Amino acid sequence: MKRLTLNDGHHHPAIGFGTYQGIGEEGIKAVTKAIEIGYRLIDTAAVYRNEEEVGEGIRRSGISREEIIITSKLARTKLGATHVKKELEKSLNRLQVEYLDLYLIHWPANAINFENWAEINIDTWKAMEEAQQEGKIRSIGVSNFWQEHLDPILENCEIIPSVNQIEFHPGYRQAEVVQYCSDKGILIEGWSPLAKGQALKNGTIRRMAKKYGKTEAQVCLRWAIEQNIVPIPKSVNPERITENFQVFDFQLSGEDVHALNQMPQMGFSGELPNDW
Repeated sequence: MKRLTLNDGHHHPAIGFGTYQGIGEEGIKAVTKAIEIGYRLIDTAAVYRNEEEVGEGIRRSGISREEIIITSKLARTKLGATHVKKELEKSLNRLQVEYLDLYLIHWPANAINFENWAEINIDTWKAMEEAQQEGKIRSIGVSNFWQEHLDPILENCEIIPSVNQIEFHPGYRQAEVVQYCSDKGILIEGWSPLAKGQALKNGTIRRMAKKYGKTEAQVCLRWAIEQNIVPIPKSVNPERITENFQVFDFQLSGEDVHALNQMPQMGFSGELPNDW
């Protein structure tokens, strides 16, 4: 599998496995299946309420812990230095691991929920830096941050975020955020890479899928990968989990990449970092 290198020197798989809504035995089996197929980046979050299942799925896979890149996220309701280490320990305990490979601030503080939102984000980030230096986290990053949220952190940090995980798919690619992070050396991961399923029904993407002998999902995931963006598709369906990983044996033409870049908005989640 293609691997990328984060700004802290750690290697990062070019595709990840999302676990949102993967709960219970179904969620456990999905994680185990994903690892069996070849996924090595497993993404969860405290608010998904499935860290126990993710940890169990990893253990059932039989693959050594060192081979798996585990990501979890700090909930927005737990921002601030007093919460970070406590919440990190809870995630570690639920996953039953000694460290996380990547820990993200799930959503930034904003003016709706914090009067001093920039200070809260900085305070949280400094606690993340301390946890990394203590060896509890290998890489630290953010999720759903725009430039206005990142600027205060970058002006006050010792460690630059290694990752920003944002909504990214044909019809909603957040070009300004992507370019800003690229300029700063921050890797973009993309959640909802299939546009909430809308991409699978799009005529343009369907024609491309037929052209390459691939599925619509594979076209979308390959499009992200070719731009050095790490897509995080999620599924509990074994066939879909397998299909989503089979994206390293073809390449899109420049013309098709451009066409996907120019697609009108579709599949947008409606979730914006300053709206709640």
